[in-house]
Amino acid sequence: MSKIGIIRDEIGYREALAAYEAFFDHEPEAGSDDGDRFELLGLLLAKYEEEHFPMPGTGPLEALHFAMERQGLGQSDLADLLNSRSRASEILNGRRELTLPQIRLLSKVWGIPAQALIGEVEAA
Repeated sequence: MSKIGIIRDEIGYREALAAYEAFFDHEPEAGSDDGDRFELLGLLLAKYEEEHFPMPGTGPLEALHFAMERQGLGQSDLADLLNSRSRASEILNGRRELTLPQIRLLSKVWGIPAQALIGEVEAA
């Protein structure tokens, strides 16, 4: 198990992302050593992404498209995640909004900030 540290460059980002993704098939129990490692990696990745790949200040659909492009994901990946090809198509074409369970799933599995998927606008 490698040491966790501040992500300073693209190489460190890719290494941290690989370590984080290794937990996806068997997410560790919260509060365990692996659970703490998983959470810490997620926080470090989110901070790096926020600084280096800021989400556009637009709506949920644009945020979803942006995140999918950044991660090299396509409509079939969304369909697999949602277990519905038609639902993925409707969402990506703007004919259907994301549901709260879908937002939670996308946030957890693909690391997309929930606020970006909800479309909350910060007050000035």
